[in-house]
Amino acid sequence: MKNKKLLVAAIILIGVIIAVWYYLRSQSYESTDNAFVEGDIIQVSPRVAGQVLRVHVTDNQHVNKGDLLVEIDPADYQARLAEAEGKLHDTLAKGSGAQSNLAVASGVTDAVLIQANSALEAARDQIAVLKAKLEQDDANIRAAEAASQQAPARREAAAAEATRAQADAIRYRTLYGKDEVSKQMLDRAETDARAAAANLEAAAQLVAGSQAQLAQARAVHASTLASLRITEKQVVQAEGRVKEAQAGPDQVRARQSDVASFRAQAEQQRAAVEQARLNLSYSRIVAPDSGYITRKSVEPGNFVQVGQALMALVSDRMWVLANFKETQLTHMRPGQAVEMRIDAYPRRKFRGRVDSIQAGSGARFSLLPPENATGNYVKVVQRVPVKIVFVAPPPPDLKIGPGMSVVPTVKVR
Repeated sequence: MKNKKLLVAAIILIGVIIAVWYYLRSQSYESTDNAFVEGDIIQVSPRVAGQVLRVHVTDNQHVNKGDLLVEIDPADYQARLAEAEGKLHDTLAKGSGAQSNLAVASGVTDAVLIQANSALEAARDQIAVLKAKLEQDDANIRAAEAASQQAPARREAAAAEATRAQADAIRYRTLYGKDEVSKQMLDRAETDARAAAANLEAAAQLVAGSQAQLAQARAVHASTLASLRITEKQVVQAEGRVKEAQAGPDQVRARQSDVASFRAQAEQQRAAVEQARLNLSYSRIVAPDSGYITRKSVEPGNFVQVGQALMALVSDRMWVLANFKETQLTHMRPGQAVEMRIDAYPRRKFRGRVDSIQAGSGARFSLLPPENATGNYVKVVQRVPVKIVFVAPPPPDLKIGPGMSVVPTVKVR
């Protein structure tokens, strides 16, 4: 009987100790199971339109910031850059001529006459250089035209081969279904069909590339021809500069206006060249941050538009958003230590700290916030989002991502 009383007393004592321990712990810690992992999810979109040449990533692949993700066919943007550079060179040549005319109109001196003669000789030398370059441009155009004419023939041949291989594959499937050919022969026919289809795709890309090279060669030829015409005009202008040197103040002002106009045009065309160079660089889409690729929806051959979602990138930077009851925030402050358990890894503990507390309850920022001043009011305890950051990034072998459930415990005292 005495032993039984001692046992009951011991059990009561242990219960009191546990109750005191839980009470003291509840005063020092705040916890919730309404918490989830959050992270930056970046939608990767092109800044220029075009056909996709290559895709360098797959779903759930980790990439570093700056890694190449997608390549868009740059041929059109290379041609536009060459055209913009040609217009800029043309304007610079005209501006140079206008500057020379202004110098001549400012007064007749021996130095001005010598400069005019030098400009005439330089213009003639430039004509010779441009004519030689024009011949080289003609040769480049002929070579590009030859390549452009050969490419369709290769594409037609590849198309015929692809049709034949596909027909063979269909025929072998039928024969295999009748047990008239072996599985090895069927596999070989299907492999040939896939290879022929790939050759056809490569031939189609070759046609597009050769056409782009031809367009670029013609653009360069047009730019050289325009420069040649300008230089020929400069020769004529240089021959008459001596007479124009005696022009009055009105002609000087007119020449100054010409110089200012060409300078303004040159600045505009420099901006156009820079924009064309930027558009060319945008044909290579790189990772804006380090993280994992998800929801990839682009394949080689697709034509993409500006702003079209190609894939999502889940950043390596993650945090926890815990929705504590407002009654739990009395002693909670930024910087307090947090111990976290993630449902996917219940035996692992993660250390964190309180980063910030949202200025308002989650319900207040919902799509339909409560209107407490209307209808029957019922008081409920509100939830307030608290941002918790990891003290150290989770190990890379743990697959932790946005939306995973977390149980954080904050030491508030």
